[in-house]
Amino acid sequence: MRQQRWFRITVLAVALFAVNVIARLVIRFSSEDGSSGQGTASIAMFATIVVILAVLTFLRSQRLAPGDWLPEVGFGALGGMALTVLLGPLVSGHGPFANGAGDFFAQIWLYAACAGAGTAIGYWTAVMLGRDYRSRALKAFTEARKVRPRRVVGR
Repeated sequence: MRQQRWFRITVLAVALFAVNVIARLVIRFSSEDGSSGQGTASIAMFATIVVILAVLTFLRSQRLAPGDWLPEVGFGALGGMALTVLLGPLVSGHGPFANGAGDFFAQIWLYAACAGAGTAIGYWTAVMLGRDYRSRALKAFTEARKVRPRRVVGR
């Protein structure tokens, strides 16, 4: 079951949602009005999301081509975002649109920016270190070409 693509997408979405739930519970129980630690917990939550996606992308990009890992990471982040903006406010005791549509869409844009940044950082790090799938394939190709002697064509 762990080898199926939907399982990996679901695990990523639930893990990203769990980070949001933990941040919301910390905000809820840290103070009575809920606003004193909200900024710090939100920054920590989004930083954690960036780190999770960067590490996951770095590890996945070493073994698979981007066409294989990018949909998994993308749909997992999209699922985590949907859970975060729709169910996350219920953990705090509010509705998704309690603070208005502007706050709702601001969460979506901020989450999308952090997810994109985390994915880009992870992939760029793998490329920079020469550990991504394409760099490793090109390195293996060059090594194979060096080993084979040049074919001489007779006259």
